[in-house]
Amino acid sequence: MSSSAPPHPHIFDVHYEDFQTQVIAASSEQPILVDFWADWCGPCHALTPHLKRVVEEHEGRLQLAKVEVDEGENMRLAGHYRVRGFPTVILFRHGEEHGRFSGARSRIQINHWLREHLPE
Repeated sequence: MSSSAPPHPHIFDVHYEDFQTQVIAASSEQPILVDFWADWCGPCHALTPHLKRVVEEHEGRLQLAKVEVDEGENMRLAGHYRVRGFPTVILFRHGEEHGRFSGARSRIQINHWLREHLPE
């Protein structure tokens, strides 16, 4: 998301320095999808509107954290989680990874993937 976009209540940018509190600790309260993306990555930009719609459809039951891998120390996060290509989306619950996918997907594909990885 560009900085000119209005803030979204369930979508936020996260950085290496605050990942532990904003994602790992916060995922104990609510599932958090983490989108590892890069500004130069076409498939990353293609995925963004689909992720946004999915989060909106979940009406606050799910958060989306965006990690721009080329900002600051963020590539260290990508390395820590062994992200090999962009975009990669990882689902965190209770501080742990509960699934991931790479590449652009449609809203329908993302919702299907979430049903497999998020018990109701």
